[in-house]
Amino acid sequence: MLRSGPVGVKWKEVTDVTYFLSLGGNLGNRAKNLAAAARLLCENGIEILRASSVYETEPVDVPDQPWFLNQVLEVRSVLDPASLLRLAKSIEAGMKRVPTAAKGPRTIDIDILLAGDFVFATPDLVIPHPRLAQRNFVLVPLAEIAPETRHPVLGKTVRELAADSSDRSRVIAKRRFGS
Repeated sequence: MLRSGPVGVKWKEVTDVTYFLSLGGNLGNRAKNLAAAARLLCENGIEILRASSVYETEPVDVPDQPWFLNQVLEVRSVLDPASLLRLAKSIEAGMKRVPTAAKGPRTIDIDILLAGDFVFATPDLVIPHPRLAQRNFVLVPLAEIAPETRHPVLGKTVRELAADSSDRSRVIAKRRFGS
């Protein structure tokens, strides 16, 4: 289990962390589901600092399914990554996410992309998200709100990762958060 961050800093010493979360879904009222997930995060003590536009995105890996709506949120929380993951999974379950085939259709998916400068790995959770640098549906909205944020393992900014991405799936801006 790897848990590291800025030199000498341990999770138990951190009072709050800035996270980047990816929200996405392709079943039901997709826009309403994104808004509901954001609201439920707030109701559970997660402070939303910034939100990307909502993007309609082409499915990756399993192309024979509806297109997704995706969004990235920058949030602040006192929760450690494992606790935040439990909250995210609880919200997904409450929104009737039914486990299906990997990367298949879903009402909502909440992924932890980054946790400040920390690197975190357990059997259930890896931060930075292991596919962050290879997915336009994450990179485009993340680059919108945090282009200069640096990936703590790869050392590149989000803007650089987006420019270097070999993912050719389509990502189309739909609307600004709250509009």
